[in-house]
Amino acid sequence: MSELRRDPITERWNIINTDEPALPESFEVEHQAPSTGGRCPFCAGNESITPPEIYAVRPATSSPNGPGWQLRVVANKFPALQIEGDLARRGIGVFDLCNGVGAHEVIIETPDHARQMADLSLAEIGTVIQAFKARSLDLRGDRRLKYTLIFKNVGLSAGASLEHSHSQLIALPIVPKRVQEELRGAERYYEFRDRCPFCDMLQQELQEDERIIADNRSFVAFCPFVSSFPFEIWLLPKEHRADFAQIGPEEIADFARLLKETLMRMRGALANPPYNFIIHTGPIGPQERQEYHWHVELIPKLTKVAGFEWGTGFYLNPTPPELAAKFLREAVLPV
Repeated sequence: MSELRRDPITERWNIINTDEPALPESFEVEHQAPSTGGRCPFCAGNESITPPEIYAVRPATSSPNGPGWQLRVVANKFPALQIEGDLARRGIGVFDLCNGVGAHEVIIETPDHARQMADLSLAEIGTVIQAFKARSLDLRGDRRLKYTLIFKNVGLSAGASLEHSHSQLIALPIVPKRVQEELRGAERYYEFRDRCPFCDMLQQELQEDERIIADNRSFVAFCPFVSSFPFEIWLLPKEHRADFAQIGPEEIADFARLLKETLMRMRGALANPPYNFIIHTGPIGPQERQEYHWHVELIPKLTKVAGFEWGTGFYLNPTPPELAAKFLREAVLPV
């Protein structure tokens, strides 16, 4: 019989198939076909066809918006939100609306078209994480913005329109509903137990050691007990902190190390699947939240969300996280 499992933070229920679980070979992994022509705007030498760089890591001898860079951040050419203008909040009857003000940036992680994040060196991944932090902190000077979402889509079925390795940052004038649900759930838990629910979850995972994939001095990678998707992975910092942008240099190095290992394990166990990578962090604000804990959710695109999920808010997960973690732990890593 399958199991219904309830998330203690969001209070959402998921259905986990524990009787006949899907194994890695059960999934048909969709691979993005290599590009066959045209100029990739993110490749070195094509800087003129992107918007001007906002932030870059490059030698002092190289010129802005030219080749020679290691990482570039540019405005999205087709932004979901635009930095110019006023919010102009207003209502039309029962409906609330405002102008589409915000920021939408692209972090181009490498000048090399053929390398994905898992292929980058630890130092290069650390540079990407540092760029995430720098751009998050810089945008806080804009008082219109309330939340910064950093995410990465890899593969066509995960929403990537370009195969060149990149992440995106969208700063919003409102706190998203999903984040509000996490915050409210964490607040309820904290009010009842006077403890952060994520810290409790982390301690339980470390004690049970059944869903852990890997860990190091500062971070733990595990498949959460109430996984919504098969082979869903969370990376959680061991030190309690609500705000990703407060990450320190040693933590960046540990984060880079565990992220690379986790991506390599996912690649080995699941034949290099498309995936989504999302940093969950607290809203922009001066206060340190005792009840919230920033983390990364890493979701391989192995199944599709269909009518049952849309109709109920439940997710059907065909692979128990305990089994998923076992396959990820046992994945053969390149020497």
